[in-house]
Amino acid sequence: MTDAGVLRLADSLQRNRAARDGHEALVARIAREMQQAGRLVWRALSLRARVGEGWAVAMPDVFSIRHTTVEDYLEPVVHEIKVRRADLLADLRRPAKGEAYLALSSQCWYVLAEGVGEADDVPPAFGVLQARDTGLAVARPAPRRPMRLGFSSWMALARAVPEPVDAAEVQRWLGDPGDADAPAGRDPGG
Repeated sequence: MTDAGVLRLADSLQRNRAARDGHEALVARIAREMQQAGRLVWRALSLRARVGEGWAVAMPDVFSIRHTTVEDYLEPVVHEIKVRRADLLADLRRPAKGEAYLALSSQCWYVLAEGVGEADDVPPAFGVLQARDTGLAVARPAPRRPMRLGFSSWMALARAVPEPVDAAEVQRWLGDPGDADAPAGRDPGG
């Protein structure tokens, strides 16, 4: 291999690592947001979904359910994270993948990093969140559908471990209500 070839491979490796790091950072951000909303969260969970006449394996970036003991109130939600436009377009060319996500959730969201796409790029069955440095903006709300998890999904959840909650973050919520470090607008004890 020539020196130019080695340099090209090294450059490609660095670009792929940067994209993966950006993707993982946004996945972690969405997982934290869901936990702060009181949800149990899994990352890269492998679930089987009924799609048409057959089955598909879906691996949503973030899968979450409400922390409840009432099955009808679970509201499973899928978040699919996209930090590169090519990845978004590849996803949209595979409608079975989107159908699997919809079959597994009462709401399904695409989370798009800045510059990746607009709400009109994504089919209307999905909500769209725009991830900005300043926060998440709803570009289009996700339609809500009543949905119950199937037995295979329950078994997958039983075998998987939800994302651990950051102990320091939990302690902040449990701190003294007069604590200056407590998040504004939230009751740390509630």
